[in-house]
Amino acid sequence: MSKKSLLLYSCITLLVAMGWFAYQKATDNTYEGMSIIPEEHEDIPLFEGLEPTEHEYVIDGDYWLDIYDFYSKELPKLGWNVEYEGSALNDKDPENDWSGFYSRWRKEGFNGELTVSAHYNQFEEQTEVKFDKTPIHNTTIWINYTPESICIYESQMDEKCSKVTDQIKIEEIVNFINGAIDWNEEVLPREKTSMIDFGDIKIKVLYENEEEIYFQSKKGTKLMKPDPDFFKLTNLQ
Repeated sequence: MSKKSLLLYSCITLLVAMGWFAYQKATDNTYEGMSIIPEEHEDIPLFEGLEPTEHEYVIDGDYWLDIYDFYSKELPKLGWNVEYEGSALNDKDPENDWSGFYSRWRKEGFNGELTVSAHYNQFEEQTEVKFDKTPIHNTTIWINYTPESICIYESQMDEKCSKVTDQIKIEEIVNFINGAIDWNEEVLPREKTSMIDFGDIKIKVLYENEEEIYFQSKKGTKLMKPDPDFFKLTNLQ
């Protein structure tokens, strides 16, 4: 092989390697915040049109109900059994019909629990869908209805609260708390403790930066990962 041919071959090899590295880097970034990637599982179908964006999938327009129907029908066909399901369909207020849904699924042979949730972001005019894989834990329902209003105290020592009357926000906060796992182990210290008053139940929220969140009430303790959407809904920082 001549020196010119060898040099050309080396350049082509280098370009291919650089292209592959760039592809791998882009792929890693795309799925960086996901605990499970549906495209890598034959038994987790992906709703047509969904595009990955680091920690969630998005599609332009309001499709949460179509996505809810899709997974309610398709996952059982592939052997999944629903463990918990909550959606805006359970709310009689027609103004809440764009809110979304939250569901947890189990399947024999799957090491953990699959969470599928979606909601319509009216500001971005897109539907956002999350898939998550978590260890199997028990989950107790603490709140069986959506109250007309809730009070959020940034500190449990505060006398004044931030009142929330938006039924969509309240319902999503309820879903987060109900969906959190029951926790019977040690509760580690957190920098901040807030309080959410639902009327018949007051729930402490213990949190700190990227650490897991603890919910505490007269019904016990729950644990949840620090989901950015929860902090947006409650305006806790």
